[in-house]
Amino acid sequence: MGDINRCDGTFLVEHELVLKFDGKQLAYDVISVTPYEKSYLADDPEPDDGDEPADAVFLAYVEDRLAGQIELSRHWNGYAHIDNIVVDRQSRKLGVGRALVLRAIEWAQQEQLAGVMLETQSNNVAACRLYASCGFALKGFDQDLYRGLKRDTREVALFWYWHPPG
Repeated sequence: MGDINRCDGTFLVEHELVLKFDGKQLAYDVISVTPYEKSYLADDPEPDDGDEPADAVFLAYVEDRLAGQIELSRHWNGYAHIDNIVVDRQSRKLGVGRALVLRAIEWAQQEQLAGVMLETQSNNVAACRLYASCGFALKGFDQDLYRGLKRDTREVALFWYWHPPG
């Protein structure tokens, strides 16, 4: 338990997703933006107080060093919900994020859940690319979700879903 919530999830934002809808499905373009650093811890005015513990937490290690973490819960709609996923800054581009997402899918199947869902932001392009490459589909968005934290934010909440084949 000593390694939980010890990853540095700070990342450099150099691109953002711009959504488009063709009348049937959501799609997106990736645009360049003036680079800035993003830290979820700095944006969270009230860190998780543990009132709703995760149903499962998995840690990833590279050469005996903490490399990443994923927290999962059973969502009210029958899906596994990725509550939090973070890959430590020093362990990026090593396949850690993919391994954690695949572990979430495996857990959802073991628990006989309908699939896996998560929410991320339009400025986390690397995460969006990862989810798409793991078979997730972008199914929804909310332009106002983060405006309570920062009125002039451009961040758009993106909702991704994975369903078992067949």
